[in-house]
Amino acid sequence: MAKSLLAGGVWKFYKALRSKNACKTCALGMGGQRGGMVNEQGSFPEVCKKSMQAMASDMQPPITADFWRQHSLSQLQEWTPRQLETSGRLIQPVLYTRGSSHFQTITWKDALDRITSKLKSLLPDQTFWYFSGRSSNEAAFLLHLLARLYGTNHVNNCSYYCHQASGVGLGKSLGTGTATVTLDDIDHCDLIFVIGGNPASNHPRLITSLTHLRRRGGKVIVINPVRELGMVRFRVPSDVRSMLFGSQVSDQYYQPHIGGDLALLTGVAKAVAEMGGVDQNFVQQCTSESQFYLQSLKDISWQELEDKSGISAEQMQEIAAIYCRSRAAIFSWTMGITHHVHGVESVEAIVNLALLRGMVGRPGAGLMPIRGHSNVQGIGSVGVTPKLKETIFENLQLRFGLSLPTTSGMDTMACMQSAYDGKSLAAICLGGNLYGSNPDATFAKQALSRLQLLVTLSTTLNTGHVHALADQTLILPVLPRDEEPQPTTQESMFNFVRLSDGGPARYPGPRSEIQVISQLGQFLVGDSSAICWQQMQQTDTIRRWISQVVPGYEAIESIGKTKQEFQIEGRTLHQPRFSTPTGKAKFHQHQIPKLLTLSDNQLRLMTVRSEGQFNTVVYEDEDLYRGQERRDLILMHPDDMRRMGLSADQPVTISSSVGQLSGYLARSYKDIRPGNALMYYPEANVLVPRSLDPQSKTPAFKCVLVTIVADRSVDPKTQVVRFPN
Repeated sequence: MAKSLLAGGVWKFYKALRSKNACKTCALGMGGQRGGMVNEQGSFPEVCKKSMQAMASDMQPPITADFWRQHSLSQLQEWTPRQLETSGRLIQPVLYTRGSSHFQTITWKDALDRITSKLKSLLPDQTFWYFSGRSSNEAAFLLHLLARLYGTNHVNNCSYYCHQASGVGLGKSLGTGTATVTLDDIDHCDLIFVIGGNPASNHPRLITSLTHLRRRGGKVIVINPVRELGMVRFRVPSDVRSMLFGSQVSDQYYQPHIGGDLALLTGVAKAVAEMGGVDQNFVQQCTSESQFYLQSLKDISWQELEDKSGISAEQMQEIAAIYCRSRAAIFSWTMGITHHVHGVESVEAIVNLALLRGMVGRPGAGLMPIRGHSNVQGIGSVGVTPKLKETIFENLQLRFGLSLPTTSGMDTMACMQSAYDGKSLAAICLGGNLYGSNPDATFAKQALSRLQLLVTLSTTLNTGHVHALADQTLILPVLPRDEEPQPTTQESMFNFVRLSDGGPARYPGPRSEIQVISQLGQFLVGDSSAICWQQMQQTDTIRRWISQVVPGYEAIESIGKTKQEFQIEGRTLHQPRFSTPTGKAKFHQHQIPKLLTLSDNQLRLMTVRSEGQFNTVVYEDEDLYRGQERRDLILMHPDDMRRMGLSADQPVTISSSVGQLSGYLARSYKDIRPGNALMYYPEANVLVPRSLDPQSKTPAFKCVLVTIVADRSVDPKTQVVRFPN
C-alpha cells in the first residue's frame, strides 16, 4: 500500500502492474500478453514484492536539474545504495568530467557527440561493452551488433558474475546451457532440491510452486549453510490459506559449511550408488563416462566427504534415500552453487546426481538453474557473449552480408583487468551497476576510474554512477520496458519468450534504449549495404534479424503481429536426446576441494542479498525474513561470537586478503553454521577477492576467508556505515 501511494495511488499502481509487460525483476517470468501478475500457465494473481518495488521505483518522481546543482559528488558518494535508488527517476543526460565537483546536465546531442568522438578516436579493442539482464532482446541484439560492426568482440554480460558456471556446466554435461524443464514440469514432480539459494527472498513466486508440491504429497529438500526462515515457512500472498496459516516450505534442511556443496553432492551420489538406486538402463544407453564416474564414487571415502562438507555420512545417506524413492525429481540451484572457484564442478555434480537416476530427458524431472535478472538468459541467447556461437556468427555474415571481427573477446573480469592495466579506455554499459557487482570493490573503482569514457544507460542512480568515475562519465536516462514506445521481448529462465507492449512515457526526457543505440550506430559506423540504422529503430526489423540468426528464435519474427508468445525449441528435455558430440549426456569426475581452514578470529564469509533488495539495487534497508533492520552487519553464530569474545552489536573491523570494513556490527545469528558468516552484497564486495572459477570466470562471492577484530573505540549507537569509498 505504501508503495502504491508513493507511486501515485493504488489504482494507478495496479494498472501499471497489470499492463501487458513482462515483470521487471527475476527470471522466473510473468506478465507479457496475458497481463501483469499472470504466468504462462494463466495463474493469477502472481503477487511479488520485488515486482512491486521495481514498478514503484520507475514511478517515483523525476530528478530535476536542481538536484545536480544542489548535491555535490562528494555528498552523493556518502549516500547508501538505497538512498541513491530512491532519489528519483533519471530524465536528463548528465556528465561528470575529471576534477569537477558536480555532475552537470547536458543535451542528448552533446552526449551522443561526446561518445561518438571518443569512440572514433580509439581502437575498437580499446573498448568493452557490458550488458545488464534487465534490458530487452532487441536492445541487446542491436548493441552487440553495433559493437562488432565497430570492430570488437569485447562484449559480455552480467551472467559472468552470476550463472555463467551453470551455462558452462550444463553445456559440458548435456549440450544445453539452460533449464531442461518448464514451469509446468514443477506441477508434475514429487521432489525438488533447492541448493545454495533463498528463493523466498529473491524469487518469491517460486515458493508458490514449492508449497503446492508439498500439499500434493511431494517433498522439498533445501541445502544451504544458512537456515533461511522463508525456506522453512512462508506466507504466499496469492493463497488465502497460506496467508492465514502460513505454509511449510521444506521437508528436510541440510547445512553444509560454505564451500562444502561439491563434497555433499558427491556423497549423496555415492550413497545412491551404494543403495542400488542407479537407473542402469538409462545410464548405459543415454550417458557416457559412467564407468569412470561410478568408480570414483567407490574410491572416495566417507571420511573425506564428511571432512570436506561438514555433513555426516548419515545425513548424505538420508538425502539419497529420499531421492531414491522419488519418481520425478527436479534439481534447482542459485548462486550459492555458482559463486565458488569450483562452481562449474558443483553444477556438473548436480547433473551427475540427476543422470544417476535418469532424471533428465523426461517430463516432470530435470535441471533448473534459478536465474536472476528478468532477461539475463535472453541477452545471452541473442548473442551477448565474447565469442558468438558459430551458427550465429555464420548467419550474420552469410544472410546479412556483415563482416565481423574474429579476434578474441574478453569476459567481464578480463575487461576490468584490462581497464585497470590501462589497455581498455572506454566502456559502454547497457544498464546495470558494473562497479557494484564486482568483487574487490577497491580494484573495481580503480579500474573503471582509469577509463577515458564510461557510459551507462540507466533509469535510476546507483553506486557505480558516483564511485566509478572516468575522465568523462555519462549517464543516459532510458525508458523502462513498460514505457517503451514499441513492443519488446524477454526470455525467462524456463526458455519462454514474452512480448511486452510498452506504454506511454511517464516523464519527458528519457529515450528508448533502441533509439539511443541506433542513433549511436548511425554516428559511429554509419549505414551500409548491409544495415540501415534508421530501419533498425523498428523493433519488428530487429526481431526479423534475430529470427534469421538465432536458432530456436524463428517464432520471434511475427510475435509483434500475432502476439503469440512461445517456448524456445530444442531446449526443454522431455526426451533423452542430448546436443553433445556423442548424443549422450556426460558424467564428470572431480577432485573435492578442502574447506577453508580457520585460524583464531576467522570465519568463512558468504555475501547475500536481503529481502529488501534485487541484485545491487537496495529498495529497503530492512531484511524482513532474517529479522535485520540495517545492513552494516556481519551475522555470526552465537558460538563464534562467544569464541571471539564479542558482545551483541559489538563494532568490529572485518578484513580479508583484499580489503577491510570498520565499524560494522557483529550480530548473533543462530541460523548460520558455526565457522561461517553472512554479510550483505554489494557493500561487502570490498572484502571479496578476485578469485575466479577457471572455467566460467565467475568470482567466488560465496567463499571468503575473513578476520574479525573488535573495534572498541566505536559507539554502535552513533556509528553510521556508508558504502565504502
